[in-house]
Amino acid sequence: MIIRRSENWYRMLLTWHGSVLPSILPQLALMLALSIFAMFVQRVPLEMAPFSLLGVSLAIFLAFRNNASYQRYLEARQLWGNILISGRTLVSQVLAYLPASGDGQRLTARRVIVFAHLLRHQLRASDPREDVERLLGMQAAEGLQRQAFRPVAMLHELRCSMKDAADSQSLWMLDAQLNALGNAVGGCERIASTPIPYPYAVLLHRTIYLYCFLLPFGLVHSIGAATPVMAVFVAYTLFALEAIAQEIGDPFGTAPNSLALEAMCRTIERSLLELCGEPLPPELAAGKDCRMN
Repeated sequence: MIIRRSENWYRMLLTWHGSVLPSILPQLALMLALSIFAMFVQRVPLEMAPFSLLGVSLAIFLAFRNNASYQRYLEARQLWGNILISGRTLVSQVLAYLPASGDGQRLTARRVIVFAHLLRHQLRASDPREDVERLLGMQAAEGLQRQAFRPVAMLHELRCSMKDAADSQSLWMLDAQLNALGNAVGGCERIASTPIPYPYAVLLHRTIYLYCFLLPFGLVHSIGAATPVMAVFVAYTLFALEAIAQEIGDPFGTAPNSLALEAMCRTIERSLLELCGEPLPPELAAGKDCRMN
C-alpha cells in the first residue's frame, strides 16, 4: 500500500508509482491503434445515442463494483486495526495483572507478535518460518509448521499459557481480548475466501471492452481527428476504474494499493516490545510500505 503526503496538482498529474496506469498501458495502446484505424476506415455508421445510454448504465455498474471492493478493503483495514488494539490491551493486562515469573510476560508479548505475522502469512499464502524463528526460536517454528491454521493455534497456545497464571476475574478480561483476536482472524478469513462473485467481474469486463472498442467508430463521424485523444481518455477512465476495483477488492494481496500488512505487523511488534521495555526493530523505510495509523 502506498500513502503519500498531499501533493500539488502538477505532481498528481505526473505521478506513476502507485497508479494503475502501468497495468493498463497495453489496453490504451490498443485503443489508440483502433482509433487511428477508425479514422482511416470511417465506414462503420454508428450513432452516439446508444453510447450515451450505455455509458450511464456502465457508470452505475462501475460505481457498484468499486463500492463493493472498497467495503472489503475498509473492513479488512478495520480488522487489522482491532488486532493492534486488542494485542496492546492483552499485553498491557498481562504485564499489569499477572505475576512476573521469569520471561513469561515477555513470551506472551512475543506470541501475540507472532500471531500477527502468522495471520499475515496465512492471508498471503507465504512461509512464516523466518518470523517465528526470529521471535520464538526454531522449536516453536517446527511445531507451527505442522499446523494448518497457525494463527488459531497460536491463540490456543496463548489461552493455555494463561489458565494457571491468573484468577477467574483476570482470566475473564484476558479471554475477552483473545476472543477479539479470534474474531479478527475469522473476519479476515471470510474476506479472503469470499471474493466478489465472478459473474459481476466478467460482465463488467466484457461491457467495458466492448464499449471502448466500438467508441472510436461512433466518435469519428462527429469529432474527426480528435477521435484518438477522446477515445483513449474515455478508455483510460473506464479501464483504470476496473483495475482499481480489482486491486482493492483483494485487500490482502501484494499489489501497490493492497493493505500494508508488513508495516502493520511491524507496528504491532514495535508497540508490544516497547510495553515490555525491549529494544525496538527499525521502522520500515518510507516508500516501501506505510505505517499503521
